[in-house]
Amino acid sequence: SLASTAITCFTRGLDLRKETEDVLCPANCPLWQFYVFGDGVYASLSSVCGAAIHRGVITSAGGAVRVQALPGQENYPAVNANGIQSQVLARWASSFSVTGIKNPALEAVGRSVSTARPSTGKRPKKPLDKKAGNKDCKADIAFLIDGSYNIGQRRFNLQKNFVGKVAVMLGIGTEGPHVGVVQASEHPKIEFYLKNFTAAKEVLFAIKELGFRGGNSNTGKALKHTAQKFFSLENGARKGIPKIIVVFIDGWPSDDIEEAGIVAREFGVNVFIVSVAKPTTEELGMVQDIGFVDKAVCRNNGFFSYQMPTWFGTTKYVKPLVQKLCSHEQMLCSKTCYNSVNIGFLIDGSSSVGDSNFRLVLEFISNVAKAFEISDIGSKIAVVQFTYDQRTEFSFTDYTTKEKVLSAMRNIRYMSGGTATGDAISFTTRNVFGPVKDGPNKNFLVVLTDGQSYDDVRGPAAAAQKAGITIFSVGVAWAPLDDLKDMASEPRESHTFFTREFTGLEQMVPDVIRGICKDFLDSKQ
Repeated sequence: SLASTAITCFTRGLDLRKETEDVLCPANCPLWQFYVFGDGVYASLSSVCGAAIHRGVITSAGGAVRVQALPGQENYPAVNANGIQSQVLARWASSFSVTGIKNPALEAVGRSVSTARPSTGKRPKKPLDKKAGNKDCKADIAFLIDGSYNIGQRRFNLQKNFVGKVAVMLGIGTEGPHVGVVQASEHPKIEFYLKNFTAAKEVLFAIKELGFRGGNSNTGKALKHTAQKFFSLENGARKGIPKIIVVFIDGWPSDDIEEAGIVAREFGVNVFIVSVAKPTTEELGMVQDIGFVDKAVCRNNGFFSYQMPTWFGTTKYVKPLVQKLCSHEQMLCSKTCYNSVNIGFLIDGSSSVGDSNFRLVLEFISNVAKAFEISDIGSKIAVVQFTYDQRTEFSFTDYTTKEKVLSAMRNIRYMSGGTATGDAISFTTRNVFGPVKDGPNKNFLVVLTDGQSYDDVRGPAAAAQKAGITIFSVGVAWAPLDDLKDMASEPRESHTFFTREFTGLEQMVPDVIRGICKDFLDSKQ
């Protein structure tokens, strides 16, 4: 038959299904990407096109090859030929041989198919698009590879090979995914950052160059280090783009990974675990924590864990993993309480507060706001001051950077007057939260008062909560506890704060931030 199957640089003998199969190798496969075992008779683990170049059947310009399946054998030799160094393999269950096909018609048929293969053939017509990469897969990804004695040098190389294939298929580019690599061993080592390369070719070369470190597989330590240090803006992380760590574990980690998982979630990082060769029944006794995968992944819902039986024959696992990494809407950990909340501060400007205490109130709300990632796509802040009357100092859409928010807070002038807290809550629900009520962020209102309200607070607070706003009440000096509890969301104890003196506000800052984050997480579960 004239039909010949177009294959990729990575297709191995064991990926082909027939006894004899005619295939078409693409042009310009990088020689160092080839894994070839044997000489003349190749272990089916070998790259078909690599074996064909090694054998001299084709050159790196590609071409048609006939692949013949053969039984397995022992002692495949290592031979350097035609620019490819084949490797020794003690035994493998099946083999193949390669011969050339001289049939121009066949080549023509196959060649037209093979131009559709990604990232192999000649340069595409529009070099710009290639540079931009896959715009439908915007993600900042760290591959946390296993460099421990557990995995050993040989499987470490297979792991690099797999990571290289994933990197190519992702479609790395200036406007597509960016990747970096961290190696976990005794101590983690960031091999390269997101900003170092924006082309697949460069990334492949960098992966190829990685040296094996050895040591214990302190995956927990490496995961924590990566979550905290890898995704900074100066290291090339992009705002508003999902941060992902793909953790490769051969066997099991030698340290605790649960705390690292918590840290990663706090930092808004989506953790995937690719476990290879999971512990056998005999080995389970050596595993510190059998549930290590569930504890480290972003969500224990099956989506973030991925299993491969061995490092051999992993090509078929590349595409499903890439599809997961490109599923933007599944990245449940990208949204954290720090970057996905609207916080409105409703502050008491009544005459009992006084000028110097009012400064302490502004300091308190600044310190709470400071903890959040304020931006047009992140968290937002608004402030309303009230007496009998209300004044919107600024609304959620007025300032989209932390600097501007903090500077606007410093410039708030003290009003002085009576205290109508209930009215103020209704005003804020309607005018400040109304415009953002259908937005993606979770809404919080922090009410700060130093005295008894002249009007009813219970009705307005209930209406605000019904509109999806979580209320924290902060009372100072003469604020009656009953009022504070009536305003606060359930459970009231954890949403009500009180201090005798304005100077006591400072100590409450971490508790208020923690309260907001706890509510945010509970709402996501």
